[in-house]
Amino acid sequence: MNRREFLAGAIAGPLAVLPARSTPQRTAVPPNVVFIMADDLGYADVSCYGRRDYTTPNIDSLAKQGMMFMQAYANSAVCSATRTALITGRYQYRLPVGLEEPVGANSPRTPGLPPDHPTLPSQLKKAGYATALLGKWHLGYLPKFGPLQSGYERFWGFRSGGIDYFTHKTAVGPNAADDLWDGDMPVQQSGYLTNLLGDRAVAAIKEYTAVRRPFLISLHFNAPHWPWEGPDDEAEARRIRALTHYDGGNLKTYARMVQQLDLQIGRVVQALASAGVANNTIVIFTSDNGGERFSDTWPFSGKKTELLEGGLRVPAIVRWPGTVAAGSRSQQVAISMDWLPTLLEAAGTRPDPAYPPDGMSLIPSLKNSTPVSRKLFWRYRANSQRAMRDGDMKWLEIAGNTYLFNVVEDPMERANLKTLQPEVFQRLTAQYADWNGAMLSENPDSNSGAFFGDQMVDRYGNRRPAR
Repeated sequence: MNRREFLAGAIAGPLAVLPARSTPQRTAVPPNVVFIMADDLGYADVSCYGRRDYTTPNIDSLAKQGMMFMQAYANSAVCSATRTALITGRYQYRLPVGLEEPVGANSPRTPGLPPDHPTLPSQLKKAGYATALLGKWHLGYLPKFGPLQSGYERFWGFRSGGIDYFTHKTAVGPNAADDLWDGDMPVQQSGYLTNLLGDRAVAAIKEYTAVRRPFLISLHFNAPHWPWEGPDDEAEARRIRALTHYDGGNLKTYARMVQQLDLQIGRVVQALASAGVANNTIVIFTSDNGGERFSDTWPFSGKKTELLEGGLRVPAIVRWPGTVAAGSRSQQVAISMDWLPTLLEAAGTRPDPAYPPDGMSLIPSLKNSTPVSRKLFWRYRANSQRAMRDGDMKWLEIAGNTYLFNVVEDPMERANLKTLQPEVFQRLTAQYADWNGAMLSENPDSNSGAFFGDQMVDRYGNRRPAR
């Protein structure tokens, strides 16, 4: 028995003794939402998806109580682009900020998420929700951009792509800059950042339930993003030469980072139960892109920054008592930009009609409907990578080399079918070209005017006729 067969049996076996699926229940009280996003977590980095060298019991418990999506994708192989799609529900390539892979250091020319663009938090806020982002933002810098400018009422976390877990700085040495914020005010607080974010989430749940207000808590951890520091590695934080420190880290440290993330998720779920709101709270757990150097992306090849499946496939778990059947699994192809229409529908509201989502609502899938076929598209400038999935087939281009894979039968993307199925290859090639023509140029320099008032493309990436 190979590993895949063993895991399939291990996951499927307990399902036979689970209670019958519960009937979806409507309630006059809108559901709360706790959206938990890990950073650079690989598809098989949690034990319910296949990690072998450590366990993640709290995340596994979410899977046992909810639904695992077995074919979930990130909108990008890097973080800022995925976060743009997540918060807007649209392809990130419609916005200049979404072309930054990822958003770089703050400067007058650094793009960000336009404050007047409708977002998941801004639209839930209009529906009466309290909205909080705890953790990573990475969609632009003050004074123009930030969570409080884009629909979140509360923010506690960091604005850049990665900070040290103990010093909370963006670098080491003379270039070190503090990057921990309470709202738009910088703050100093000691402690391991994964734990601090867990503390903040628990406190927010207590506060919002006390005033009986529905809430969206976006809990965007930095774990297990570099630097490679576990909860007992404060001395390492004082020693490293750079945040990336590619000569550092190991599998044991990575395991501690993921397990500490799992521990904090357990605390958050327990806080929902203690506050009496667990049965009316949607808990979602996922990652912003595929895994990095110590990740397990089995059964896929590739990793972060690559449009191979390992750079795009992510775990995605939804627990929603009374709506989602416990212990269920979905083969529906899903992507980051689906969460906006899904959660707006769950809250009883709709997306802004002026900015229709590119994602689709997953509510039918959460109620166990039959999966529907989809067309999804990706780009990544490094190595001129382009990709498309249509049903089970994936078209891929890397550095001028083209491929056609059946990613259901061949998830490792080994058997190139483009000469065996030329009609399919040509059809997907043409479809990709049509889609790409409707997005902003892959070269951000040619779109610089879009953000600063170009007459051909508005600031949201929508093309307009030339005058």
